[in-house]
Amino acid sequence: MTQSTSNEALVLRSDTDGIATLTLNRPDHFNTLSTPTMLELKTHLAKIAADTSVRVVVITGAGKAFCAGHDLKEMQADPSEGAMRAMFDLCSDNMMAITSLPQPVIAKINGVAAAAGCQLVAQCDLAISTDMAKFGTSGINIGLYCSTPSVPVTRNLSRKHAMELLMTGDLISAQKAQEWGLINRCVPSEDLDNAVDDMAQKIASKSPEAIALGKDLFYTQLEEGMDAAYARAGSAITCNMQSPATRSAIDSFLDKSSLPLWPDRTK
Repeated sequence: MTQSTSNEALVLRSDTDGIATLTLNRPDHFNTLSTPTMLELKTHLAKIAADTSVRVVVITGAGKAFCAGHDLKEMQADPSEGAMRAMFDLCSDNMMAITSLPQPVIAKINGVAAAAGCQLVAQCDLAISTDMAKFGTSGINIGLYCSTPSVPVTRNLSRKHAMELLMTGDLISAQKAQEWGLINRCVPSEDLDNAVDDMAQKIASKSPEAIALGKDLFYTQLEEGMDAAYARAGSAITCNMQSPATRSAIDSFLDKSSLPLWPDRTK
């Protein structure tokens, strides 16, 4: 187990049993995504991508909020085209890094997730929330359409639900977020830690090779036509079957012996 607990860090990392937790650490600012915060997050994601001991990533927020979006004070301080392009390009880099990670990423939503915070939830592969959390793309309420959050939101929700969220700026409940497909489930606050840990441990117990292959295939084939998607899927499962660990696990299943956890989870 490795632990990072610097109170000055804008993003904290702690690792336990192959699960890396990244905590946005600006609780007094509702964990808004300032440029320094996004730079720290980008560094952490790059290190995790190369860390074979990490099987699952959890992203959460410190304090009462998950993430309230971008830092509006920073945006107002320099609203020039160059500064805005740099900020949103950095945000997009982080979002794409989450999808590119070989490890699945679970959003652990402990409070409000608004604007770019809602984007972050939608970008993560999985999401579990407290039943008291609220979600929304609220930029429209101040004349700023949530353009970048709309990218993952429209890929998670139906068109009508996505349009309602983006055009009204309303905050929706965790129950509605689950119903609409933005999150996997919501649980009472006291059950959030266990619910996320249960999902993370379940995924961490699987073959890391198969999980990484499956995550890459999941997103790539979604953007292709069905013929191309089937061709890519056929290549993927063929490659998967070349793994000695996979064939050994299949032999154990056929022999009706118990399947062990995949080894070297923390090495």
